[in-house]
Amino acid sequence: MLIASYLEPAYVDRIRQIDGVRVMYDPALLPQPRYGSDHVGHPLRRSLEDEQRWREYLAEAEVLFDFDHTNLAVLTTLIPHVRWIQATSAGIGQLLIRTGLIAAPITFTTAKGIHAKPLADFAAMAILWFAKDGFRMIREQAARRWTRYCGRNVSGATVGIVGFGSIGREVAKVCRAMGMRVVATSRTLRAGASDSDADQIISVSNLTALLGVADYVVLAVPHTPQTERLLGGAELAAMRPGAVLINVARGAVVDEAALIAALRDGHLGGAALDVLSMEPPAADNPLWSMPNVLISPHSASTVESENNRLTDLFCENLVRYMRGEALLNVFDRKRLY
Repeated sequence: MLIASYLEPAYVDRIRQIDGVRVMYDPALLPQPRYGSDHVGHPLRRSLEDEQRWREYLAEAEVLFDFDHTNLAVLTTLIPHVRWIQATSAGIGQLLIRTGLIAAPITFTTAKGIHAKPLADFAAMAILWFAKDGFRMIREQAARRWTRYCGRNVSGATVGIVGFGSIGREVAKVCRAMGMRVVATSRTLRAGASDSDADQIISVSNLTALLGVADYVVLAVPHTPQTERLLGGAELAAMRPGAVLINVARGAVVDEAALIAALRDGHLGGAALDVLSMEPPAADNPLWSMPNVLISPHSASTVESENNRLTDLFCENLVRYMRGEALLNVFDRKRLY
């Protein structure tokens, strides 16, 4: 098996300890991380000799830990023997389509669940930020001004969670701990179903019912043809006046022009965006300078423990693979269509 993105030596050693596995790992041939738990790394240009050596590794590998981000455009032609790729991200559908890997006879497993708690932390931070008017505190501190004001309660407010998978459920647990009412849409649960993590389950087809009652709306759905611009002008208009949108899904799930309009005219109270339609956004994107927008550079899911948890998942799956057992987090291609 080949480790295709940078991994700390201690985690590589854990993988090497699995009996019957030959691990290929050469960090000198990989992009170096820009920050902790970075799986893409600094731009890398290998010498012809190094590139040849790297492609020999790819040609030999049966299993990859992560995608080769240096050769994504031609990766399908470089991995003739690969049967399984363990991704370091949960949302890999669009990457598979873009690279043509979607048609390859390869099993893909995702990092589903690894990032749920960090993303729930981000959602909770955003809810508290807007409830307690974090922007005001920053402005007042910068001006050395001491003016008392009145914030809002989080307890008793309603959070609407669009997408009730591993991320959505973690958001629900955190919000419930803060005394919030949880309303969620789910593909797998019927409307009105009883659920330990939600006060109400609403049908995906009845999204506006959720939007109309939520003080905070958290988007936690994958990017598929069905969720492309799931929130357009009509849906944003259906949100409660003054409500806050929190997007930890993908930028394509929201019609960005419609979002900007809803923020400008005051219908929405604000937005916390970890993802945008183009990343990074253009310098003249109005979202940069809006006084009611909090932008995170697609980093809400990245924490110092990520590679430890990814290694745990990969080692478990590697043992299962060697035994011919079912793998955890197998990517479902049918969700893309």
